[in-house]
Amino acid sequence: MTRNDPIKHVFIWPALLIVLVISIFPLIYSLTTSFMSLRLVPPIPPRFVGFGNYTELLQNPRFWHVAWTTSIIAFIAVALQYVIGFAIALALNARVPGEGIFRVGFLLPMLVAPVAVALIARQILNPTMGPLNELMTFFGFPNLPFLTQTKWAIGAIISVEVWQWTPFVILMLLAGLQTLPDDVYEAAALENASPWQQFWGITFPMMLPISVAVVFIRLIESYKIIDTVFVMTGGGPGISTETLTLFAYQEGFKKFNLGYTSALSFLFLILITVIGLVYLAILKPYLEKHK
Repeated sequence: MTRNDPIKHVFIWPALLIVLVISIFPLIYSLTTSFMSLRLVPPIPPRFVGFGNYTELLQNPRFWHVAWTTSIIAFIAVALQYVIGFAIALALNARVPGEGIFRVGFLLPMLVAPVAVALIARQILNPTMGPLNELMTFFGFPNLPFLTQTKWAIGAIISVEVWQWTPFVILMLLAGLQTLPDDVYEAAALENASPWQQFWGITFPMMLPISVAVVFIRLIESYKIIDTVFVMTGGGPGISTETLTLFAYQEGFKKFNLGYTSALSFLFLILITVIGLVYLAILKPYLEKHK
């Protein structure tokens, strides 16, 4: 079959149409639902309310609270993932002894289901019977409210996110480091540039494009966090660790308020889009400078 053979359309278009129907139909249905008052339990006939759901959401303090909580978790977790991941990637790229074992070990957390990781973390950080608090008690320290006080609970969630998803950052940055040309470093060594100068003058600028992509991917994924929070704290204490996706779950699958939940989902989409556009706009001049 040649490149211009029309038979290729017989294979391409059916698959394309199926994908479009599967992806576009739920999106359009969800968008239309967001302009309606629609509740399954108790069953209420659909009623068009225009931007009523959006207005109600924007006036709801809980929405702004969970958006702020989600942002704190996402930005702090991704920042730590990037810094720790870059440091480990640099170490692995330097051919440290036992490099192969370290590579496999560092990648294992990413392969475990987030729910399983959260379950283990909940047991370890249990305020009364957790092994971490028992160890601290053994050494004379008081029990710490890892999951029952807001600051500690958010810190615990961030720690679990960092532990599980730093391997993704390591993998991507290590792949980028291994593509950097050696002759640039050889020239820098001839100029007696220190390792610190080589990092800031060569490595970091040349790694900026892939760093931007990695941070962007992780930021989007971190905003969608639900399983870790649901298992570890359930959004508590109160709603202090509730995230946008968990808020949508509570409204959609517990209260069956489909119109309100659809509006929440689209506001979530708008928020992510704005953050992404601002992020890329801020970094665009730096990316163009280091092309």
